[in-house]
Amino acid sequence: MSEKVIIEIRDLVKIYKGSDEPAIKGISLDIFQGEIFGLLGPNGAGKTTTISILCGLFHATSGSARIDGMDIHSHLNEIKRIIGVVPQDVALYPTLTAWENLTFFGNMYGIRGIKLKEKIAEGLSVFGLEKHANKKIANCSGGIKRRINLIAGLLHEPKVIFLDEPTVGIDVQSRVVILDYLKELNHKGTTVIYTSHYMEEAEKLCSRVVIIDRGTVVSMGNPRELVAEHPEFKDLENIFLHLTGKDLRD
Repeated sequence: MSEKVIIEIRDLVKIYKGSDEPAIKGISLDIFQGEIFGLLGPNGAGKTTTISILCGLFHATSGSARIDGMDIHSHLNEIKRIIGVVPQDVALYPTLTAWENLTFFGNMYGIRGIKLKEKIAEGLSVFGLEKHANKKIANCSGGIKRRINLIAGLLHEPKVIFLDEPTVGIDVQSRVVILDYLKELNHKGTTVIYTSHYMEEAEKLCSRVVIIDRGTVVSMGNPRELVAEHPEFKDLENIFLHLTGKDLRD
């Protein structure tokens, strides 16, 4: 991991129309090139809103953000070329096959011909999905859908990848395959921004985490250092519950 800041967030605020309470309240963060950065928080904390703003899906009410030195408002088209997004909800066409979906997304990124075929074949091979290439997404298991969803976000070899709950609701085998691949991808230099409700997963995977609650930052640092700073708690999950409470969230 380098000390170069690849994502700079300053005083970011988002208030949705019709809401009295901001979804995020002045968040400021620096994310370094080449790290796996965990964005953690309970439901409604502001994780998905923050990622959506960085990806250009929503406009911030106020504040600023830059990715690789480029402002997300004035250089959004350039930013989209260097980022990949794997949303929480599987963003695939159910009536198309795995190969057809990946061809569609590859074309969106401007990849075509032999290069695209090679990238799709490589992705399917890495995730053990060769025999599912011509299966319609509607007929695939949740784990297969998640893996194809991930391949779609990586076809253009992004500099930064955003993953919103990439392992939610899947079997242990699929989770291990996805996490191992993310580690390998990061080892090659890709910056990974990752949200999860699985604290044990985040503790093992992330070089740093930020815990946000009700739209504000409540703690940030290396997972192991955070645990060491709170000797009364045995792991990141207990620290998370201490900081965000045990009340159920919608």
